[in-house]
Amino acid sequence: MSALGYLAASAPPRLAIAGSAVAIPILAVQQMDDVVLGGALVSVSLGPSVVAAPLVGAVLDRARRPGLLIAASGVLTAVAFAITAFLGHIPLPVVFAALAVAGAVAPFFMGGLSSFVSDAIPDKRRAFAYDALSYNSSAVGGPALVAILVLFVPAPAALWMLSAAAALGAVSAVVIRRSSHPAPDGSVWQSVKAGLAQIVGNRRLAVVTGASTLTQLGQGGLAVAAVALSIERIGSAAEGAVLVTAFAVGSLLGAVWETIRPTRARPHLVMMAGYFATGACTIAAAFDLGTTWTIIAIGLSGVFTAPSTTTMLFLRSHLSQPELKAQVFTVGAGLRTSASAAGAALAGTAAGLGAGLALAGVGLAWAASAAIMFAYPAADRSPAERADARVEDPA
Repeated sequence: MSALGYLAASAPPRLAIAGSAVAIPILAVQQMDDVVLGGALVSVSLGPSVVAAPLVGAVLDRARRPGLLIAASGVLTAVAFAITAFLGHIPLPVVFAALAVAGAVAPFFMGGLSSFVSDAIPDKRRAFAYDALSYNSSAVGGPALVAILVLFVPAPAALWMLSAAAALGAVSAVVIRRSSHPAPDGSVWQSVKAGLAQIVGNRRLAVVTGASTLTQLGQGGLAVAAVALSIERIGSAAEGAVLVTAFAVGSLLGAVWETIRPTRARPHLVMMAGYFATGACTIAAAFDLGTTWTIIAIGLSGVFTAPSTTTMLFLRSHLSQPELKAQVFTVGAGLRTSASAAGAALAGTAAGLGAGLALAGVGLAWAASAAIMFAYPAADRSPAERADARVEDPA
C-alpha cells in the first residue's frame, strides 16, 4: 500500500470522528432544541473507545487480515452516524446504542491503523509523518466540512456526509495487510494483560505514553480556553474559532513539512523540544498584546506539534514488541482521547478564574509533558535502539 493509499484508508474515518464532535451537538439543537443532549451523545460516541482499546489491540495483533477488521469498524461507524441523522424521529436509546458501538470500534482506525503504517511505507520516520498528517488533516477537515455544510443544509445531511466518509475509508482499508511476525501466545485476555504490562513495565514506553497523554489535557482544553478568551477580550466567541483554526492550520502545515523532510534528530529529544515549544507559544498567546499576536502565537504552537507527534508515533512502534504493537497503539490512543475530554472540562473550570489563566494552563500542560521526557533513559537505550539511532541519526 502506498502513502496515498494509507491516507485514503485512515483520513476519512478519522475526519468523520472529528466532524461528528461538531455535527452531533448542532443536530441535537436543530432537532431536539437540547444542547445538553448533544454533549451526552458526543460523550457516548467517544467514551467506549477507552475501555475497548486493549481488546481491539489484542484482536488486531492476532488478525491475519487486519484490513478486514478495520474496514468493518468503518462500516459500523458509517451506520451509526446514518442512524444518528434520524435523531428526533427514532427512539433516543437506539441513537445512544448506535453511537456507543461507533465509540467501541473507533480504536481500530484511531490507534490500531497506526500500528500498520510502517508496513505500508518503508521509511519509518516518513511513515509516521504521514500518519500525523492523517490525524491533523482530519482534525482540521472534519469540523471545517461540518461548518460549511450546515450553512447550506440541515445537520442530518452533515451526518450523512460523515457517514459516507467513514464508509469510504472502509473501502480503502480492506487491502491493508501486516508484515509477518510471531502471533501472541495464550488467550486474548492474556495478550491484553501482556500489552498493558509492556506499556507500564517498559520505562521508555511508559514515559512516551505518559508525556503524550498529558499533552492532550492541553489540546483538549484549547478550544474552550480560546472561546473564553475571545468572549473576555472582545465580547464575542468569534475570535475563539479563529484561534482554534490557527492552531489546526499550524499543525497541518507542520505535518505536511514533516512528510517532505522528516525530522531525523533523536526522537525523545524531538518530542521534548516540540512539547516545550508548543507550551511556550501557548503561554505567550495568553498575554494580552493584541489579536494578531495571539493568532500568530497559537498558530506557531500548532506547527511544533507535528514533529513531536510524528516522533511519538515512531517511538510507540519502535519500543513495542511486534506481537503487541497494535495494543500499544490502541491503548495510547484511548488514553489520549480520555485526557482530551478531561482537558476540556478542566479548561472550562479554569476559565471561571480568567480566560488568560486558562490558556496559560493549556500551555503549562504541554510544558509539563516536555518535563516528563527528561525521565526518558536515553543513556540506557537498547542495542536495537542504538543501531537504529546510527541509521536514523548518523551524527
